[in-house]
This record gives sequence, C-alpha cells and structure tokens, in this order.
Amino acid sequence: MKTVGAFRIGVDIGGTFTDLVLRKPNGAIEVHKVPTVTDDASEGVIDALKRAATSASMEMPALVSSCALFVHGSTIATNTVLEGKGARTGLVTTEGFRDALEIRRGQRDDPWTHRIPYPPVLVPRVLRRPVRGRIDRSGREREALRTDDVDTAFARFQQERVEAVAVCLFNGYLNDTHERTVADRLTALGFGGPLSPSSVVAPVMGEFERTSTTVLNAYVAPRTLSYLRKLERRLVGLGLRAPLLLVQSNGGTISLDELGERPVTLLLSGPASGVAALDFYRAAIGSDDLISMEIGGTSCDVILMTHGEVAFTDLLDVGGYKCVTPAVDVHTVGAGGGAIAHLDAAGLLRIGPRGAGAHPGPACYGRGGHEPTVTDAQVVLGRMRPGEYAHGAVRIDRDLAASAIESAIASPLGLAVERAAIGILELMDQTLLHAVQRVSSERGHDPARLTLVACGGAGPLHASAVGRRLGCRGAYVPRLSGAFCALGMLHANVRHDFFAMHFAELSAPACDALGPAFHALERRAREALAREGFDDRRIEIARGLDLRYRGQQWDVSIVVDAPFDVAATRSRFEREHDRLFGHIQPEGTIEITKVRVSGIGRIEPLDHAMMPKTKSEAKPRTCRNAWIDVRTGWRETPVYAGADLRAGHGFAGPAIVEEDTTTLLVGAGDRLDVDTFGNYRMQLAE
Repeated sequence: MKTVGAFRIGVDIGGTFTDLVLRKPNGAIEVHKVPTVTDDASEGVIDALKRAATSASMEMPALVSSCALFVHGSTIATNTVLEGKGARTGLVTTEGFRDALEIRRGQRDDPWTHRIPYPPVLVPRVLRRPVRGRIDRSGREREALRTDDVDTAFARFQQERVEAVAVCLFNGYLNDTHERTVADRLTALGFGGPLSPSSVVAPVMGEFERTSTTVLNAYVAPRTLSYLRKLERRLVGLGLRAPLLLVQSNGGTISLDELGERPVTLLLSGPASGVAALDFYRAAIGSDDLISMEIGGTSCDVILMTHGEVAFTDLLDVGGYKCVTPAVDVHTVGAGGGAIAHLDAAGLLRIGPRGAGAHPGPACYGRGGHEPTVTDAQVVLGRMRPGEYAHGAVRIDRDLAASAIESAIASPLGLAVERAAIGILELMDQTLLHAVQRVSSERGHDPARLTLVACGGAGPLHASAVGRRLGCRGAYVPRLSGAFCALGMLHANVRHDFFAMHFAELSAPACDALGPAFHALERRAREALAREGFDDRRIEIARGLDLRYRGQQWDVSIVVDAPFDVAATRSRFEREHDRLFGHIQPEGTIEITKVRVSGIGRIEPLDHAMMPKTKSEAKPRTCRNAWIDVRTGWRETPVYAGADLRAGHGFAGPAIVEEDTTTLLVGAGDRLDVDTFGNYRMQLAE
C-alpha cells in the first residue's frame, strides 16, 4: 500500500472498451484503451497492459512488478445477472419458506405496470429444498436442525448438477448456528462448489431481500470468482507483488483475499469508482455540489454529490432482482454511445437499452455491425471525425454509419439520413436529461447550483445540450474524461462495511449497549485493514445507525459521532427524515434497527498536475461542417486538438475539441476555458 513514487494502474472493463490508466512515479498519467474481449475479459486487461508497457518503454513484467497499486473494476458480476449466465443454483431454506423467493414482497414496485412480469426466479422450485429446524425472533433455537433434510437436499443437488448453493434459514441473521451446520454438512458430503450462507452474505432482517441477495451471490460466484482468480494468477505470473484490489459497490476497494465468497458486493464495480473520481476533481472545480454524467459505450451512470458527500443505499435493483448490500446511489440508464436506435412496432424512434457492445460495436467501427447507434449519428452529423480513435483502438468510417441509419431509420420513415441522425441525438439528449433529473430535481436539488461533470467517452458530446436543458450554469469536462472511472480507481480508498441488527429505543439507558456493538464491528474492520497492510495511522472508522419512528417499515441511515450523543443523533435523524419525507414526529419514539461501521484504509491521494499558463491565442487545426443543435443547425465549425490547448486558452462556441479518448462539443453561445489543471470549464449560454 506504499504508493508514493511508484506506478499505479487502474483498469475498468466496460461493455465496449477496457480502459487502463497508468500513473507514473513522476506523477504523469497515461490512458490506454483497447476493445473489451467479451469471451475472456482478462485478455482485454493484458492487451491494455501491453500497450502501457510499450508506451513506457518497458517490458510488461517489469511494469507489473513495479506497480504498487493495481485496482480493477468490472461489470462481470452485473452482466452475469443481466445476461442470465450464472450458475445452476440451489437453495436450502427453512420449511415453510420455500416460496419466499418467488412470492417476493407481494406487491409491485410500480403499481401501474401490473402487466410486466417479474424476471425469472433464479432458483427453480425443484432446487429450493426445505429443512426442518427453527431459530426464533430472539435468536434462540426453538427446534433442532434436521441434518437428514440436508442430506436429502444434497442428493437432489447432485442429481440436478447444482454448481452453487445459497443457505438462507429463517432468522439466520440473529443466530447463524443452523446455517453454519448446513454449510459444513454439505461440504462433508462432498459438495465442492461455492456456498453462500445468508449470515455471511447479508445478515439483515427481511426474508425476501435476504434470500434474494444470498441467491444472487451464489448465482454469480462461480463465473466472477473464477475470472478474478484467473486474472490474479496471470498478474502474479507477470510479477505483481501488490494485492489485486477490486472496486466494490460502496465506492471503495477490497483485496481479492478479503472479498472471500461475497462477489455480490461487486455488482456496481466500475460505475461506483466515479465517486472517487468526483472527489478527485472537486478541488479543481472548486465546488462540492456536482452531478456526473458518465457515458460510455453501453450506459450512462449518474452520481450526485452535495456538500462533498454522495448518497448511499442498501438496496440495489439489478435486472429486477433485489440485492441488499452497501452501495453508492448510482442511477444507470441504457443510453451509451453504442445504444442502438430502432423503430418500435408503432414506428416510433427508440434509443437503447440494447447496445452494440464491443463486438461488433457501432456500424462505423467496421466490425460487422449493421444497426445504427448514437455514435453513428455523431459521425454522420460531423461531430466526430472519421479515422483512427483512441490511438488506433478503432477506426471510424462515415459511410458505414450513414448506411446503417439509412436502412434502419431514414428509409422506413421517409427522411434524409442527416435528419434521422438529428432525431437520434435529440432523443438521446432527452433520455440523458431525464436520467440526470432523476437524481437532482426529482429529489429536491436545484440544478442551478450544481456543476455538470460530463465524462466518459461520449459524455462531453452531450454536456452542452443536457446542461442547458437542466438549468446548470456550467459544465466541467476533465481532459481524461474518457477514462473517468479508471482514474477514480487510483484515488479510491480501501473500504470495509460491517453491520449488525440491533433493536432498541433511542434513549440514554438503551444506548449503553451500543458501545460494545460498535466496538465488535470496529475490531473486525481494523483486523481486515491490517491484513491488507494498513497501520493505525491510515485507518479511519466511521459509525452509523439505522433509525425509524415506531411503526415505520423502512429505516433512515445516519452517521453518528463518538462519543455517542442521544440528542445530537435524534436531531440528525429528524433533519434527514424531514428532507426525505417532508415531516417529523417531534415527540415520536425513535427505534434503532441496525448498527454500522465503515473501516477506511487511506490511500495516498492523487495530485493535480498544474499546467503552465499561456498567453497565446488558441488556434483550431481545421474546420468542418457539423450540426450543432436545432436552433443553430449546420455550421462550419472550428476543430481544436486537445494536445494544442493549454491553461489560459479560451474561445466561444460553436466549436469541437478532439482529445485522445473523447470529443467535446461547445454549443453556440457557450464559452470554453482551459483551467490551470488542463481541464475544460464550460460556461453555458441560457
């Protein structure tokens, strides 16, 4: 974990590109992009490492062995769920609760969509095996576990070729004795696949959510863990001496050893590292109120930061499956540069959520793709130039893009190709606007006080239009926005979240027991961080409680200080409750439901490199005819090379800036300035 004066590497595997950010000992940062290898994502990692080593004039083993921090983010766990490619999973559950997974909560998330079916249950009923035995609501054994039922379940699992087993027994979060006995018995009988006890994966109250999370963990475990272990073996074979760190859904990182058998914590790996990237850039922006719009090839991820803090959640929805795990509140829509434009049954234009992926990719890539995408529309409208992109990672062909739009959109609608492309971009901008509004104005945040951080390979092309419609006064585009998440990984701290159910009233006498509960979780956090190489000087501990008024079903999570103060805790809870729901109960009884501890291992933060300020005038390298917006139309537009722009340069739009990993569109009436860190600050016209 000693990263000063050493190489750092962050690798983010997306649906289209694998991004690698290399931070050299002298502080210089390089970005390398390669197409994602969908059949074996580790091959994309190795391809990116080869490029980085060549750029650094080193052999790949020399580069890897000199690396003090190697952080990896991947969508493999998420894609396993979304693509339905997980393991054949069995479930051991308490007799009488066999169908809890399928019954769910008995209500729909949206009562107006009663015709849409739930996603398929990940464990068919024949593989949901009940066992007798009962733990009561106080955590005491009411009925002994019948191990012969476990033997019967094992026989059925063998017969059905089950690859992974979830163990979720009633009240197992209060007393894990029965769950441990089931797991030990299955191992003794010869089951060799991953075992996921709910007391390890999700020790929380709520039978459906706990069962769903445990099943998800078992479902993704074989594919995810085998990939990570294979990658680790390859990296160690190349000389890696630092632990392989993985980005978790909570925005922090964890070593593969400490991850253990809990790959479900990686469901937001990749997008969650955008939090660390925002934290890195907020000093340069000079604001703690930011909203990021990170658009890659497959999706758009939106994160809101207010007063320097990002909201967290405990309940994720991945493809319709509920998962209880600490996670950054990221709103994701299937609207990336590779989102496919198509006509629905009524002849209306639609964008996504299906994407072209890495292979074949957008039609303009020339890899066999024939369906039009948002990227193809950008090329047809002159916003992106044909030719090599990302140091030759892809080559863009305008004729292929125009042909795809003509056959799928323009011809059926009786439009010119350019008019169809305009429609694609207008619909894309509206989709992005709704995604950003979902986490800002719909939650009571005034967009006028937020700075829109446009990032990802495709984000800067939409910054002007979305920011203006949202009501933001300005937008900020990092020069390395094409590798936003991979850069954030190098700024992310190691983080372990622990929690335990704890039922008591929020009162001075009842809170005396909180001390031991906090200390037990803090000890686990410190021990985990110590195993990862952190000493006490670089360990921080944060405490939290889940609270609710008596009679409420859902909790509110708040941070608490040490030493614990009842009045201050009540005040903090009421402020948050009022913000969320618009009211409080001044004399209401407040109940504690959960105790939380976050252990944070501090990584040396990245430094902002200052760029010498120039007094010269920015000069475009060329001009080309490009469509700007509905009001401005087509314009002969100056095109600037990002490599030519220095701190102090500035100009008015419309204009285009071409970077190695992204393209930035400056709208008509906007003004773009390069700040002292070499990034782009855009003042948006009203």
